[in-house]
Amino acid sequence: MSDPLKHECGIALIRLLKPLEYYKEKYGTAFYGINKMYLMMEKQHNRGQDGAGFASIKLDVKPGQRYISRVRSNAAQPIQDIFGQINDRINQELLENPDIKDDVAAQKAQLPYIGELLMGHVRYGTFGKNSIESVHPFLRQNNWMHRNLIMAGNFNMTNVFKLFNKLVELGQHPKDMADTVTVMEKVGHFQDREVRKLYKKFKAKGFSKIEASPKIAEELNVGKILKKSARDWDGGYAMGGLMGHGDAFLLRDPAGIRPAYYYQDNEVVVVASERPVIQTAFNASFEEVKELDPGKAIIIKKNGTVSLEQISEPLERKACSFERIYFSRGSDKEIYQERKELGKLLFPAIMESIDDDIDHTVFSYIPNTAETCFYGMIEEGHEVLNRQKRDYILAGEGKLTKEQVDSTLSRKLRTEKIAIKDAKLRTFITEDSSRDDLVAHVYDVTYGVVKPEDNLVIIDDSIVRGTTLKKSILKMMDRLHPKRIVVVSSAPQIRYPDCYGIDMARLEDFIAFKAAIALHKDRGTHDKIVNEVYDKCAAQKDFEDEDVVNHVKEIYAPFTDQEISDKIAELLAANEINAEVKVIYQTVDNLHKACPKNLGDWYFTGDYPTAGGNRVVNRAYINFFEGNKERAY
Repeated sequence: MSDPLKHECGIALIRLLKPLEYYKEKYGTAFYGINKMYLMMEKQHNRGQDGAGFASIKLDVKPGQRYISRVRSNAAQPIQDIFGQINDRINQELLENPDIKDDVAAQKAQLPYIGELLMGHVRYGTFGKNSIESVHPFLRQNNWMHRNLIMAGNFNMTNVFKLFNKLVELGQHPKDMADTVTVMEKVGHFQDREVRKLYKKFKAKGFSKIEASPKIAEELNVGKILKKSARDWDGGYAMGGLMGHGDAFLLRDPAGIRPAYYYQDNEVVVVASERPVIQTAFNASFEEVKELDPGKAIIIKKNGTVSLEQISEPLERKACSFERIYFSRGSDKEIYQERKELGKLLFPAIMESIDDDIDHTVFSYIPNTAETCFYGMIEEGHEVLNRQKRDYILAGEGKLTKEQVDSTLSRKLRTEKIAIKDAKLRTFITEDSSRDDLVAHVYDVTYGVVKPEDNLVIIDDSIVRGTTLKKSILKMMDRLHPKRIVVVSSAPQIRYPDCYGIDMARLEDFIAFKAAIALHKDRGTHDKIVNEVYDKCAAQKDFEDEDVVNHVKEIYAPFTDQEISDKIAELLAANEINAEVKVIYQTVDNLHKACPKNLGDWYFTGDYPTAGGNRVVNRAYINFFEGNKERAY
């Protein structure tokens, strides 16, 4: 993506189903779980590089022994940092106690981080400061083993203020209004309540406190706790939790916005944000890794039993399409094919933009996430070219000369690596003019392959803000002196903010919104429509979420997609580009064809999957109108 976005988070959960001695004997190490967690977190580093955290729980330890360990980092390379710390701690303990080198029971008793239950998290900070306090997992501590709670997730709630107030009404005093804190405190509240009920039950039956403890662990109803906790949640989430006595869960939102996959064999139960991560780490097949259904939780009891439970009534499935276009690892079998299909479906519009002149067109892509779409685009281009060759030869009715046939067969698509990203170039000077000059050179180009009579087609996976295109890529492409530059987006026009975990919160940042506003100015409708939409949004401030209407759609309503695309091309090219510039976006219909299981398209259509989305988009418009830079949720 030419416009970098902070987004998502990645979560990994491992439950070892055998004693640690089993893994020592079979795999040569009692650190099997830690090693697998490191691999799973590294394989999800694409989902977060601002922070990382790891937590573990040891099962069946004696009172007085430490059974919960946690480490977090917001260092420049947080995954390496936390596992470096883990490695240093373990090695130091082994150095001081060499007699436990091959004694697994002693290692479990004395070494930190070794345990049967492990959870890891990688984070992008989509909003606010990237302090260590914001890094997952979060820990809620208590001397009662069953009331300890560790939580981490890939989520964002649209109604955090409402959730905060609910906690206050319960008599709590949350330390922060962040959605992570409010969610954990809600789960913790019902966890505490359930533990108290069970204790009273067993006390009435004559159990002593120490006798009641294992019975509470056995009968604690995790599904019931989650159902009560999630009742008021509005957002997208894949949320994992570990309870001190050894129960664990991962819960997915009822619209399936955020992804979650799981795998189980006789040695482990594993949950992660991405399927290929589990496939790689545990050598599992595509079919063995299952997707967790919307609104369901996978619950792993302390005794190792695993169940799937419907926690929230499922809504219409609206799994995030950006997962497929950009965020998820392209090594997933389905995602790879979907991205190729996105490129393929764009080719008819590309042909129209170059006046069907394949012979004088160079095709390329913005590295690196658009590469797979590029392959699909080129495959379809080969099909088109082969049909042209066939039709020409057949039309010759056997009268073509050898030279004419050879010339026809030699025609091919001209594909080149044009844009080269200089990953090490940093805009270290903050003064505006210096920064702009450096930004303009973040990408370099390959010289000598584009001719003045050529079209240059370059595909990107999405165009969000257009900043890098305007300040860098188009300028660099123009240095090659093509006749025409066609910028192709495998995603549709991004018109509306996200509120479920992706850093796209401000309307005025979107190049599509800027283009619509510019078109209103051109047509003399700007003041009227901008004020009318503001008034309608403001009038709904105190409405219940279910009653709010997305009035921002009215900004785009008078214009066709093509009119907005043309205006975007005009805004991006400004007066500095000599070549003609065209911009092609994917259609929403084609997006759905390519990604039929991930129909969450609110970024493009404004059709939010939860009730809180309309309130957020209207709030974002009010912020735009009032010049308020605050977050809309």
